[in-house]
Amino acid sequence: MRVFAMENDPMEHPHRRLNPLTGDWVLVSPHRMRRPWQGRNEPLVATARGSHDPDCYLCPGNVRANGSVNPRYESTFVFENDFSALLPTASGEGDGGAHPLFRMDPVSGECRVICFSPRHDLTMATMDVAAIDGVIDTWIAQSLELGARYRWVQIFENKGELMGCSNPHPHGQIWASDRLPNEVQKEDRRQRRYLEENGVSLLVDYALEELRREERVVVSNLEWVVVVPYWAVWPFETLLVPRRPLGRIDGLDVSQRGALAEILRDLTGRYDRLFETPFPYSMGWHGAPMGDGDYGHWQLHAHFYPPLLRSATVRKFMVGYELLGEPQRDLTPEAAAARLRLV
Repeated sequence: MRVFAMENDPMEHPHRRLNPLTGDWVLVSPHRMRRPWQGRNEPLVATARGSHDPDCYLCPGNVRANGSVNPRYESTFVFENDFSALLPTASGEGDGGAHPLFRMDPVSGECRVICFSPRHDLTMATMDVAAIDGVIDTWIAQSLELGARYRWVQIFENKGELMGCSNPHPHGQIWASDRLPNEVQKEDRRQRRYLEENGVSLLVDYALEELRREERVVVSNLEWVVVVPYWAVWPFETLLVPRRPLGRIDGLDVSQRGALAEILRDLTGRYDRLFETPFPYSMGWHGAPMGDGDYGHWQLHAHFYPPLLRSATVRKFMVGYELLGEPQRDLTPEAAAARLRLV
């Protein structure tokens, strides 16, 4: 391991950090925070929202784009995505005998939308803990149902226009597939190797070490810890990890569910208070693939990827060197964690 001299302090000078979950590297350039140009500022237009929007295709009783009418639901509501990226009808084998430069593989699956609340004007940060409990219960039920048919069940939420979400009604999605996505395959290999080499789960070990060091911990309770990961790419990226070994979300016990609802509300509230704006992000759960395989190396966790950098209108872009070389950040994960703790 390389040792930094005082004149090459990693909190002041450029260096690379390894993401042990994927094997990818990120370039950290903390000295660039002294630049005079602080990015483009755009006017922030505050939009008040009522508890029901007659034009929202997710509100109770409203008509969706395909003509279906939503029930007058009172808690969570799940429906098949009207414009699904996956279909359950694909079949057959891949064209392994074709030219190696022109391969394809059939994929089947299902895509669903989960409305978190009938209230159009809420977000995870403003829902009460009991309502978030209901969302967690729905995540678990959907994971179990879809996991009986598909190898991978991806639970995620895109919040805010900056993350491509055109409808502010509080909602997330679940995509189930018979194939493991790229990021999941990376995490599967790296976690398996870490357990084989060290005799302990990668993320269990990591969570304990972060709690010991306290440099990047944002918030924790008896069951969960939230950190800005050492290898974070996005400025205020966070990682949510259970303190106890747990492979999948359907394995949560009552204590873990209640503590999860509390920490989700806490974290998303911190995001909103950071720049006094509904904080955009993409978040999603990664857990062991479904089925009876050997997945003892897996530890359940959730990624939060928010794009904002310095204000409600200044965001990070992945361009240039980052698209062609590797991700790069200026604000250190340690500084980002400190700011989130303070709010």
